[in-house]
Amino acid sequence: MKKSFFLLTLTGALALGTLTASAQTTTTKTKTTKTKSKTTGTAKKEGVMVGGAMMVPSKNIVANALGSSEHTTLVAAVKAAGLAETLMGTGPFTVFAPTNAAFDKLPAGTVETLLKPENKTKLASVLTYHVVPGRLQAKDLKDGQKLTTVQGETLMVSKKGNMVMINGAQVSTADVISSNGVTHVIDTVVLPTM
Repeated sequence: MKKSFFLLTLTGALALGTLTASAQTTTTKTKTTKTKSKTTGTAKKEGVMVGGAMMVPSKNIVANALGSSEHTTLVAAVKAAGLAETLMGTGPFTVFAPTNAAFDKLPAGTVETLLKPENKTKLASVLTYHVVPGRLQAKDLKDGQKLTTVQGETLMVSKKGNMVMINGAQVSTADVISSNGVTHVIDTVVLPTM
C-alpha cells in the first residue's frame, strides 16, 4: 500500500512535469564543482551534488529539491502541506531535509497517514519543524545550540568533530546553498511533540 500510494503520487507529479528525479539511490552522494574565476583566478563554489542533481545557488530551495532523487517523498509532502510556495519565497530559510530513506524509517503507515488531506495541519507541523528562519551554514551551528523552528519548537545541535547532529539526525550533506537559504540533508525525520 505504501509503495503504490507513493508511486501514484509521484507518477501524477511527473506527469505534471514538476519532478525531475533520476534513479533512486540509498546513499547521499556529494560532489562540489569548482571553477576558476577568470578575473581573480580563485576557486568559486558552483554547487553541491545531491540525489543525482547539482544543487545550485541560483535556484530556490524547492527548485533545487525537485531535482534530487533522494527527496521525492519530502517534495510530495511539502506540496501536500501547501508549503511549496512559502519555501520558494524570499526567506531566508534553513531547511533540514530528510531523505526518502529517512521517511522509510518511520513506523509503517505514518507517511501515508500524514499525507491525507484531513491531516494537512499535522503534516505542516512536522515539515515546519525542519525549517529555521535565517541562513545557517554548518560553520554557524554550535554544539549545544538550540534552534527555534518555524513550527515553534526547538531543535538541538550536537557537534563532534566534523559530524553535525540535529535532534539525533545526522547531517549527511551540509551547506546546500540556494537563492533563498541553505539546506542540510539529514538521515532521520525529526518529529515535534505534537
